[in-house]
Amino acid sequence: MLSELTANAVADAETRRAARSLVDVEREALLRPAALDALEVLHPAGQVKVIAEIKRSSPSRGALAPIVDPAALARSYELGGASAISVLTEGRRFGGSLADLVSVRAAVALPVLRKDFISTAYQVFEARAAGADLVLLIVAALDDDALRELFDLIVDLGMTPLVETHSADELDRAAALGARLIGVNARDLSTFELDRDLFGRLADRFPDGAVRVAESAVQSAADVAHYRAAGADVVLVGEALVTGDPVANLRAFLAV
Repeated sequence: MLSELTANAVADAETRRAARSLVDVEREALLRPAALDALEVLHPAGQVKVIAEIKRSSPSRGALAPIVDPAALARSYELGGASAISVLTEGRRFGGSLADLVSVRAAVALPVLRKDFISTAYQVFEARAAGADLVLLIVAALDDDALRELFDLIVDLGMTPLVETHSADELDRAAALGARLIGVNARDLSTFELDRDLFGRLADRFPDGAVRVAESAVQSAADVAHYRAAGADVVLVGEALVTGDPVANLRAFLAV
């Protein structure tokens, strides 16, 4: 599944590239105002922090919410106390787009993450041109050379890489990059199975000083408490927010 998602994301990016060249996108990226400092915003604190996700559907759950106005949802997230907004821009299986990211960036003062299956420089420049402050890199989808190249490009453009892992080996690879924002995804992107205890088993492998992000398997405040007890500084939450009351749920999560 991960290979398919990544290949499709590249194919869609190539279609966009035919209409808007790398030179043009790079120029737009370099003309953007400086990215927000996501590491400062997500720095560990006495209270858990939340990256709230705009997510219409997923391969594992199907349609979740229509989200006709992603900017309005992002403003609700900001009102509810989210520290950052994740925007799924993959179109085929998640129903997202770069237009969603552009509208969210214009609507909120929080750092915005481009969450997609990133494996080319063109996609990174697209992210900055659309106003992203963070870009997701999935270790399982990239070899070491590509991971390093994309990581360095994201940093050079002033953005923050969120390096996503799903095993001890992948977490070690993230640490070797010097990543300062590292996620553990409870969902295996090859099988889409969930393991809510994976974060806890890997917590001791995070490098000193890294911000520790728990991703997936958050449906309730109890799930947030579970991750917080295991050492998470940040939780990334999508489904529970788009299918329920986003402000009330966020406030419940932040009360943990």
